Amino acid sequence: MDRSIIIFDAECNLCNGVVGWLLKFAPQGLFEYVPFQSPKGQQLLIKYGFPTKELTTVILFDEKGPHTHSDGFLKIIAQIPKYRLVAALLAFVPKIIRDTIYNIASKNRVRWFGRSENCVVQYAK
Repeated sequence: MDRSIIIFDAECNLCNGVVGWLLKFAPQGLFEYVPFQSPKGQQLLIKYGFPTKELTTVILFDEKGPHTHSDGFLKIIAQIPKYRLVAALLAFVPKIIRDTIYNIASKNRVRWFGRSENCVVQYAK
């Protein structure tokens, strides 16, 4: 794998906002951003046994495999030089607490932030 792949929901404003933030702050070429609705996203979800109809977590695929929920998010943030310390500090919060907060945000993301007609990255549908 040349670079890590981030699978996200292209129709979620929060997800698009996070990807837009990563495009601004992550080193160029570090990540490949793949909407789960895209053919490549669907192939990866099937290959690794994830549901294909709805995405409830951002998924980071790296050389060690898939990472989801707060662990995946922290692994993404830890690769951005300016935010490594933040990721390291958040890693001290117990996983059950991090994942509970993550899951609440995930379940309410569309209600809180809305749906998007436009994805921050271009992809074939």
